[in-house]
Amino acid sequence: MQRGLTVLPRLTIVPSFTRFCMKKMSTNPSPVVPKFISVEARDIHSRSQPDGIAITLLLLLHWRVSFLLLAKLGVLMEFVALGAKTCELIQFLNVGFHTGFRFRLVSYNVLAQVYVKSSLFPHSPKACLRWKARSQAILTVLNNLKADFLCLQEVDEYDGFYRANMENSGYTGIYIQRSGQKRDGCGIFYKQDRAELVLEERIEYNDLVDMIQESTDSSDNCNDEPGNGNEDVETKPDSPTKKSTEDRGDPNDPRVRLKRDCVGIMAAFRLKDSSGRLIIVANTHLYWDPEWADVKLAQAKYLLSRLARFRTSVSDKFEAVPPVIVAGDFNSTPGDKVYQYLVSGDSSSFVPKCLDELPIPLRSVYGSTRGEPPFTNCTPSFTDTLDYIFFSPSLYLKPVSFLELPSPDSPDVSGGLPNNYHPSDHLPIGTEFEIAP
Repeated sequence: MQRGLTVLPRLTIVPSFTRFCMKKMSTNPSPVVPKFISVEARDIHSRSQPDGIAITLLLLLHWRVSFLLLAKLGVLMEFVALGAKTCELIQFLNVGFHTGFRFRLVSYNVLAQVYVKSSLFPHSPKACLRWKARSQAILTVLNNLKADFLCLQEVDEYDGFYRANMENSGYTGIYIQRSGQKRDGCGIFYKQDRAELVLEERIEYNDLVDMIQESTDSSDNCNDEPGNGNEDVETKPDSPTKKSTEDRGDPNDPRVRLKRDCVGIMAAFRLKDSSGRLIIVANTHLYWDPEWADVKLAQAKYLLSRLARFRTSVSDKFEAVPPVIVAGDFNSTPGDKVYQYLVSGDSSSFVPKCLDELPIPLRSVYGSTRGEPPFTNCTPSFTDTLDYIFFSPSLYLKPVSFLELPSPDSPDVSGGLPNNYHPSDHLPIGTEFEIAP
């Protein structure tokens, strides 16, 4: 079922954007580049009536009194019974006094040019669909986001455009093209002066076809009933709404059903800070069809199983257990089966049917801080959230800011995307992580 532009927002976010002008004068508006908003600052700012203790603590912050010294003197114990607001403020002060290494990660479906046709985007100005203009707009957005890691989906000009231009901006990239005859793929670009690549693996979800016999043998103990995990998912340009059986083969044949040519890529990086900590970053793009939600769920399970094995390999090789960050276009809306599975490992209510179903514990950055945004994909026929950044809970890794997104009534998204303000039908999402020293 397709949906119009008007949606019920999960989170109302007041946009405040920075616009960067092109070097050359143009009659067209410049691309919109969103800002990173501090999680703690938003929480503190929202409190209209701080209590006396909170004001005292703010004064202590102004006077630069050491948080650790206060803890040793036992002052913090006096605040335990003052309520959650004061406790949250104390936590904020703790972060302020002990800032670790921070890095930014952005996920963005840039919309493959091979899918950009006026017939598929009749609502978009023709000029902004041309690759010459759109490529420069994409590059403007990517450069001004100032991310340390960029997880891009639907990259179809990797050799001809992205690799060289991103290298000129200080990035190195790793890339996997989709299986079959598909021209686009997923890429992870990282700043060379901020991280070092130490290990990488590629994920081809067509491998699920080879696992059918194995899964059939164990189906008595660990079998999921196929079903529609989400009712509304974007109609991708490469997958029109009306697809005949001949286009995709017999949907009742699991070998045909699971062969969707979708891919992902994951890599271990050593951060170039004083601690030299390792992190794992994964980027993926799951299948689009809302009627084939069982395929997307199978892909999500395969993704997390591969991630678990990869993290074990990294841990064994480097004698350290790195946190995991998973980003991408999951073609799944908040609360559907795929989303629930991805965050189920972090929920005490999840009871697996068998041990190998227990996934890596993951939390959504937006879901665990400010709530999922109203939408990340915006066209006249469909507007909803499909893109996410998940991370494994860790004592020394936490999100401290998130990339702001426009509200449904923002003028820059009126009429649907892409347009002169946004070069893709998706919006970039991002977070700034802090890793303890």
